[in-house]
Amino acid sequence: MTLPHFLDLPGPDPGGLSTLGVLATVGTLGPQGTSSELAAGLLARRLAPSGGEPAAVRLFDTYEEAGDTLRAGLVTHVVVANAYKAVHHFYMDPALALADVFVMDTPLYGIARRRDAAPAPGTPVIASHPSPVPLIAELLPPEHTSHTVLAADSTSAAARAAAAGAADFALTTAPAARLHGLEFVSRTRPIRMVWSVFTGPAATGRYDRFA
Repeated sequence: MTLPHFLDLPGPDPGGLSTLGVLATVGTLGPQGTSSELAAGLLARRLAPSGGEPAAVRLFDTYEEAGDTLRAGLVTHVVVANAYKAVHHFYMDPALALADVFVMDTPLYGIARRRDAAPAPGTPVIASHPSPVPLIAELLPPEHTSHTVLAADSTSAAARAAAAGAADFALTTAPAARLHGLEFVSRTRPIRMVWSVFTGPAATGRYDRFA
């Protein structure tokens, strides 16, 4: 589910071309299969010129890497989930500006394992990005009364860890589970999420608005 329209903030529209005259490129958290990739794709379609192709999407190992690339002028926009525990660094950074926010449901989340995996121990190791960890207690099958968490940089990286045998389960999304050959052992549900879009301050006139 998404809201019918983006919630545009005051200032020039950030779409189309960057201040450097290059085509828009959206950076966000990867690898392939993350909720962030889906959100970036939504923005990329919005930034497309009328009848044109969507903006390019670049995936990074962390949101911070995406932010560094934005500061370097190598992407024009970065999409960050507001549930990310360090999102405040993006809001407070004077080199960045909040350009848009929107609501989008994530893909379905659930606890998944390799299809050929042996039965998990009573206290399984579950790979997960830190932000959705509270979902584990909600979704973990009742035969497991405790667990330990293996931190991963993204939901897709969590799925990759389970596929490689580094964890018994992964808390991950349906696209990442398919990508890495996992099957869900729990029910699944989406997360209704707010997403923030950042640009460089010149692209939004961040400081001019307060002059």
